[in-house]
Amino acid sequence: MLRIPFRVIIPNIDETFSSAVEQEQVPELLARQKVAAVIETLKGQEIPWIVSADTVILFDGKILGKPQNHEQAMEYLRMLQGNTHSVVTAVVVYNGHTHESASRICKTKVTFSPMSDDEINWYAETGEWHGAAGGYRIQSLASCFISRIEGSYSCVIGLPISDLYDILKEQGYSVLE
Repeated sequence: MLRIPFRVIIPNIDETFSSAVEQEQVPELLARQKVAAVIETLKGQEIPWIVSADTVILFDGKILGKPQNHEQAMEYLRMLQGNTHSVVTAVVVYNGHTHESASRICKTKVTFSPMSDDEINWYAETGEWHGAAGGYRIQSLASCFISRIEGSYSCVIGLPISDLYDILKEQGYSVLE
C-alpha cells in the first residue's frame, strides 16, 4: 500500500514468553525477537530496514495467541462471541543505518456479535484461524461477526499502518518520493 519495496523473511523464533512479562508488552517482545532473528539470518549482508510486527488478543485476563488446532480455534471463538476483547499489535522498525530500533504498540477493542454453534463451526471450518491471533481474521469472513471496533482496523489485521508510517518518518524514510 505504501509502495515500499520489500521481501518477506519468516524468522524462526520461539514464541513462548515469561509470565513476568506484562501481557500488553508481549507483542513488542516477540516483534523485537523477530527483528533479531532476521538480523542473524542476514548476517554479513547490508540491512537497510527491517519491519516486524506481532499481535495478541487479550480477553478475560488471558492472552489468546494463534490456535494450535481446530478445537482450540473453536474454543477461542466461543469465548470471543458476544464479547469485547483487546487486540494489541506491536510494530518494530530496525534502521540498518543507525543500528537502532523504534517501536509502537497499538491497541484496539473488537466486539463480536453473538454467534450460534453452527456459525462458530462454519467459521472454524473455513480454516482462516490458521496463523491468526485469537483464531480469526477481521479482513475476511470473520468480518461477518464483528459488530464494533474501537481503534485501528490495521492494528487488528496485524500491521498498524499509521504507527509504521510515523516510525518511518521519524527515521527519515520518506514514502512520498
